[in-house]
Amino acid sequence: MSAEVEEVVKVRESPLDVSRFELFLKDFRDGRGDFKYRRLINRMVQLRSRSLVIDFIDLLSYDEELATTLLERPREVLELASDAIKQVVKVEDPDYAKTVDRFHARIRGLPETHLIPLRNIRAVHLNRLIGIEGIVTRMSVVKQQLVNAVFRCKDCGSEIEVPQDDSALRKPTVCPTCGKTPKGGFELVHEKSRFIDWQKFILQEKPEDLPPGQLPRSIEVIVKDDLVDYARPGDRAVVTGILLVAKESGRREGPPLFRAYLEANHIEVITKENMDVEITPEDEKRILELSRRKNIHELIANSIAPSIYGYKEIKKAIAALLFGGVPKVYPDGVRVRGDIHILLIGDPGVAKSQLLRYVASIAPRGIYTTGKGSTAAGLTAAVVREKSTGEFYLEAGALVLADGGVACIDEFDKMDPRDRVSIHEAMEQQSISIAKAGIVATLNARTSILAAANPAFGRYLYNRPVTENIDLPVTILSRFDLIFVITDRPNKEEDAKLARYVLDFHRGAYMDVFDYVIPRDLLKKYIAYARRNVRPRLSEEAKEKLVKFYVDMRTKSLDADSPIAITPRQLEALVRLAEAHAKMALSEVVRPEDAEAAIELMSYFLRSVGVDVETGRIDIDVVMTGKPKSQRDKIVLVMDLIKRMVEENNGEPVSKEEVVARAVEKGLDEDTVRKLLEKLHESGELIEPRPGYITRTVM
Repeated sequence: MSAEVEEVVKVRESPLDVSRFELFLKDFRDGRGDFKYRRLINRMVQLRSRSLVIDFIDLLSYDEELATTLLERPREVLELASDAIKQVVKVEDPDYAKTVDRFHARIRGLPETHLIPLRNIRAVHLNRLIGIEGIVTRMSVVKQQLVNAVFRCKDCGSEIEVPQDDSALRKPTVCPTCGKTPKGGFELVHEKSRFIDWQKFILQEKPEDLPPGQLPRSIEVIVKDDLVDYARPGDRAVVTGILLVAKESGRREGPPLFRAYLEANHIEVITKENMDVEITPEDEKRILELSRRKNIHELIANSIAPSIYGYKEIKKAIAALLFGGVPKVYPDGVRVRGDIHILLIGDPGVAKSQLLRYVASIAPRGIYTTGKGSTAAGLTAAVVREKSTGEFYLEAGALVLADGGVACIDEFDKMDPRDRVSIHEAMEQQSISIAKAGIVATLNARTSILAAANPAFGRYLYNRPVTENIDLPVTILSRFDLIFVITDRPNKEEDAKLARYVLDFHRGAYMDVFDYVIPRDLLKKYIAYARRNVRPRLSEEAKEKLVKFYVDMRTKSLDADSPIAITPRQLEALVRLAEAHAKMALSEVVRPEDAEAAIELMSYFLRSVGVDVETGRIDIDVVMTGKPKSQRDKIVLVMDLIKRMVEENNGEPVSKEEVVARAVEKGLDEDTVRKLLEKLHESGELIEPRPGYITRTVM
């Protein structure tokens, strides 16, 4: 045995001291034979960082005893690791080592036995190094913790240094210079004391880990120094730290109870790309095989809620929503969303809620909520006040928690009108801005929205435009890429097929249906794989197809009397749909057939929803402004007529009946005129100073 090897063995067998960790940092080699931690420390010095991330598996392979002791007595071992890093930095850059009081060893990748589900945290885990995965829901403002206090004696003026810990402020009792307790006490000298940043956030169970009928559990996490502001509300993270306890405040009677909290050592934010879905090499092989099938697009559409009969176009659109387009940031900083938003308006009992629940279950980061039970704060974000401390926290809502996934909002029309306002920004800018109680923040909400709503009159009325059928403002309606109307209309042949399909499922005779669908678990992994790895680009041929469709539709609007059939907002939706269609086949190029599929879905949407019910022509203003061109022309005609009549009457109000009679003379329908006058009165365009007489608010 060589002298060098003997020395290594001696150090590993020796009691815990700095040299064991120092030897690991200097001596460990990775699979390629590189001195991994020497390289990382050198980079840390260059970046002027104070933290070194250490992979637990490396420590375990080098010194098993030291790794085991780290899990059992983390505080002691991490102190040694911090000192060891300082010793190595002293060699690399002595000047930098002098400027930093304390370096941090951040431990990453704990073994499975020490990754504890939030629900399973028990007293046995106290004072151990553990990892917890969850969602950051609340976050406090950054504060400063005193770690090394300098006190000045008010009698003799001498200064005393007192190290602090996590308990109450420690003050000297006697001045070591004058040997007595000063009458004026000791004064804390802030400019000579040392502070570090301190922050608290709440880590909550992930929605998919939540057992049915249970409230999500959460734990407080304390972060210090350079870990402050590392995670944001809505982020999914794995937090490694030491589980500690603090006495419950406000309890005077009963047993001495303590609450657990986690002092963070390392935070790993799970990025949007990871999607929280683990894909093994075997899964990847099955996914790639599946993508080569010629009928993959049809197969994916059939695999969405196979127990629900029909809805071919809707399922194709939902498949596009699940895969999503490609988000882009242009050189000028403008960001264009890749997420697709879809609204389903349907009669009662057409399985809208079932569709939404199914999508939430297979979508990566899928969240299901209802508009009736959600407030603006519950959907977007809120500033809340903690009762015990009075502190303000930033709390993330459903759209922030679904960042990188799909938010399914049922009963969208039942939301409070004040709460709907907060969704505007989330749908287009994909962020949520909040400014309350001195907290100004912008949170990410890069999520697709699948919403369902009931018609305002109970059932959808085809003789009225979509804006009258649904109790939603046009500003929100216009932000949906696709809107589908699902009606329950009697049809002998279709009703027979539906009845047989539903009753076969009740009898259990549905296996032949599932022979032509992708298994649910595999579909979820397929979607996650596509979203993570595929970024299709528009081919020249596909571009020309989209341009031709757009120009053809716009050409119909060239005539002064023609409505506008399509706008640039629908063009961007077409690009997203084409990219999503390409993603389904894991294609890196958007081909002409993908563009055709997007055009087909957009045409279906325009024919069913974007139609002026009076003229039967496609008019996108039905969705974009709430008023088709035919109605807008009638409104202008009536308003001009009232203006002239008021001027003829020397500015005095005119009789409503006279206005109706004059409008009928000009070729308008009496019922239409009365409805228009009613709407203009409701919107404030007209006022009624006395019964039966009207005038314009602005002449």
